[in-house]
Amino acid sequence: MFDYQAILKKYWGFDQFREKQLDIIRAVVEEQRDVLALLPTGGGKSICFQVPALAMPGMTLVISPLIALMNDQVDHLLAAGIPATSLGGKLSSQELDRRLDRCVDGKIKLLYISPERLLSDRFQPYLQHFKLSLIAVDEAHCISQWGYDFRPSYLNIKQIRVLHPKTPVVALTASATPRVQSDIAEKLGFKDHHVFQRTFYRPNLALFAVNTEKKYDYLWRVVQKNAGSGLVYTSSRKSTVLVSDWLQKANQSAAHYHAGLSPQERLQRQSDWITNKIRIMSCTNAFGMGIDKPDVRFVVHWQLPASLEAYYQEAGRGGRDGNLSYAVLLYNQADLRQLRAQLKEQFPSKDLIKKVYQRLGDYFQWAVGSGKGIYKPFYLEQFARYCGLGNKEVLHALEILRLDGWIDWSEPVVQPSRLQVLAGNRQLYEYQLGTPLHEPLIQTLLRGYTGIFDETVKIDEWAIAKRISSTPEWVRKQLRTLDKLGFVLYVEQSDEPVLALVTERLPISSIKISKTVYEERIKALGEQVEAMIGFVEHPGECRFVYLCKYFGEEDVSPCGKCDVCLQNKKYTHPEQVAEAVLQFIAESPATYESLLVSLQRKYAANDIENALDWLQGKGLIAKNEQLIQAVKDNKR
Repeated sequence: MFDYQAILKKYWGFDQFREKQLDIIRAVVEEQRDVLALLPTGGGKSICFQVPALAMPGMTLVISPLIALMNDQVDHLLAAGIPATSLGGKLSSQELDRRLDRCVDGKIKLLYISPERLLSDRFQPYLQHFKLSLIAVDEAHCISQWGYDFRPSYLNIKQIRVLHPKTPVVALTASATPRVQSDIAEKLGFKDHHVFQRTFYRPNLALFAVNTEKKYDYLWRVVQKNAGSGLVYTSSRKSTVLVSDWLQKANQSAAHYHAGLSPQERLQRQSDWITNKIRIMSCTNAFGMGIDKPDVRFVVHWQLPASLEAYYQEAGRGGRDGNLSYAVLLYNQADLRQLRAQLKEQFPSKDLIKKVYQRLGDYFQWAVGSGKGIYKPFYLEQFARYCGLGNKEVLHALEILRLDGWIDWSEPVVQPSRLQVLAGNRQLYEYQLGTPLHEPLIQTLLRGYTGIFDETVKIDEWAIAKRISSTPEWVRKQLRTLDKLGFVLYVEQSDEPVLALVTERLPISSIKISKTVYEERIKALGEQVEAMIGFVEHPGECRFVYLCKYFGEEDVSPCGKCDVCLQNKKYTHPEQVAEAVLQFIAESPATYESLLVSLQRKYAANDIENALDWLQGKGLIAKNEQLIQAVKDNKR
């Protein structure tokens, strides 16, 4: 019998699994079943494949669209002594082959890869030689054309099962409607449709949707009433700057974040927010994915998100520590009109889409019959000027070409600098004797970064420069020199976007835009937009009840915390609920979450909290952050 608890404790330091995690692990390890895991944002999805990876004899293949997240997880695994690697980011052919050789030799337990690289000529010959024990598909909603972030490259995953038909698959996502769940199972070739789902209800998250023309006034109320850090999501780069400037003028610690900032600026601001040097981040949805900050007390949406899936994921970044957090969506009638207008903008005419395809070939000088798989640096603004079209028109046309499988296009993603020492200790020692200039730098690298001989590790040139009393520019220059000498592999920080044709360039008469990514998606996205509008405009129903019904969860009681519940709630004296609370904890202590789950069908969450405060004031219970227990010696 596998001791999953021991693995969890040894490598992650946790004493207990979260709800559903152990069920998922047993299903894939012991029963070898295909599993779809629906766990909320911050709900511990990675544990569901990382623990099985260590319990099973072979290698686990992890497919993820997020290069930054892949590298972060690999860094954490290596620091814990778990052999892992990734094929994300810029890698030389030599380094790519070296990593794949280690996988074939059984020296790697977890291999992270982007879906785009699955069918590459470099990767395919190795795939059949892997001893795969598990295939993990992160952000699994991306495989469904009915999901909110469909990525055609995810369709390649099913082909892995041809070579490894007996290897189970665990697909993980934070949100998926019943239709998307069925589509994920079908697209991944599940042998049966086995779903583990935690409730979409978050007892410590209070949802508010406020129709207001005075957004700054309401934002100020949120900022003033809630201590701790927060996020303000906006729909444009310009809005991120306006909101952060306003907050700074109001003497708040704030900054803005969007994809137009330099890589160094983005990394620095992300770090400052995580370490609480910045309290509030005003940002586009480029910020937050893969960032697990537990103490976010409020998440404000400045405009309406395009779907409830996106809203739930972003709002769910609040309150991951289990304490109360507020998700406040600010909107007005202009926002409602804009959301519907954006849907139309997303689907330019098919003639314009074909024109953009043709101009791509001209721009990169790819003749008909050439250009397949040749990745070129690609900057949207420059190409839009070349086409004589607006940025948005070109952006949406490229997105449809990508979804329909004509092009592969990656938008900028910050990739921190990474380094690996290739030379042996003796070689480094002799080099330092002959080149004393580099001795402080080499010693700082060897002492400051564990595992640097085995794998490329994330480095910070600014921190290294500070330790050796130099400048980041000097450090980069010397690392480039060591790279040329073959002593190290140095991959500098980058966020360069690239584009390639998936097939050889075809004449424009051969370009057909499929009904699936055009007409059918117009309908599907239109339904998502109307569901989002229904969420904010729907009268009289608890926000969480509406949200959970959208995701196919019917048996949910009103939360008692959202603006609708507070408006509709009749006052309930705490003593009316106290008896039920005492009865529940009479035999043994309970967590707040288990108490809430048990009693929420009869009482609102707010009433339960008031009863707990009342009981504590009477000396009848004792509670801390983890447990609530009855005080046996006291009597009412």
